[in-house]
Amino acid sequence: MRWNRFKLPALCAAAALTASLPVGSAAADPVVLPQAQDIVGVGAQTTQPVLNQFSADYNASLGSDTTSPRMYSWDATGSSPIVTKSAATTIVRPDGAGAGIKALVSNTGSTVDFVRSDRGPTAADPHGLDFVALAKDSVTWSAARNGNAPAQLTPAQLNGIYTCIINNWQQIDPSLPNATIKPYLPQVDSGTRAFFLSAIGVAAPNAACVVSGPEENQGTDPVLSDPNVVFPYSVAHYLGQTVGGHGTATDAPGNLTLRNVVINGRVLTPVTNNLMDTNFANSQFGRVVYDVFRDAEWIGTDAHATAIQNVFGPSGWICNDPTAAADLAGYGFLATPACGTATLT
Repeated sequence: MRWNRFKLPALCAAAALTASLPVGSAAADPVVLPQAQDIVGVGAQTTQPVLNQFSADYNASLGSDTTSPRMYSWDATGSSPIVTKSAATTIVRPDGAGAGIKALVSNTGSTVDFVRSDRGPTAADPHGLDFVALAKDSVTWSAARNGNAPAQLTPAQLNGIYTCIINNWQQIDPSLPNATIKPYLPQVDSGTRAFFLSAIGVAAPNAACVVSGPEENQGTDPVLSDPNVVFPYSVAHYLGQTVGGHGTATDAPGNLTLRNVVINGRVLTPVTNNLMDTNFANSQFGRVVYDVFRDAEWIGTDAHATAIQNVFGPSGWICNDPTAAADLAGYGFLATPACGTATLT
């Protein structure tokens, strides 16, 4: 893979400083059918709320300009199939980064322009895709409030839980309840799932005890209220739901609370003073989240490629506009100095 590096504007760093700034409410699926020239995305649930907010704020910034392409983002879940824009091919709604990338590869810009991805590129990804850095996130484990889980676990203990070597809380600490641990993972196309398993060194979870299926970052799923549950969770998404006030009846942590990770004897806390903790974000549990494009359209010189760069590029709206910086922070993310740079598969 190669990096395309650009000079980055200072404003991209402002997002880390504006978490307390209010941002407006964003719609879910587009409230109007996007036009053929518009920039339309699908994919991960983790960055879905902030991309919805970007859509509302970027489109509003165009004001009376009725000719420039708008930007829209379709949610990961909802009715399916969907028609993403005028005259587009009907597709099954992509749920997760993996499903979004499959849709990007299987269709053209007349249907899908970009994918929200909460994981980075892998060797298994098709060639010719650009993973464009958006922001910094981190992933920790969560457990039910007032349940049997401890406040902290090590990566080795999490590895043991998801490989079914550790299946009772007393294997971690004899003072904990004698109860069977119930490890859950998001559905298989989830980027949060893929990243978390990599962070704890699990190539493949053991189906003998691990249950897959809940939507990522959705603690409202009834199965996750069990006192013995363990479930990975995006720290930024959790902050957006709680501190940012963007939670809804279905997009909320429910009874889950974020837990600490002990690395080399040091307790790392995911959240400090209602912000993502930078030490945690710089650990093995920190990640960059991306938007993914076909390389031909990312590096192109036609009007559509120019419109894409105007939104997502290093000199574009997301990496430069103060409203975009406030949006990112209001949804819990940290700025990345790589904002707008691309990794080509």
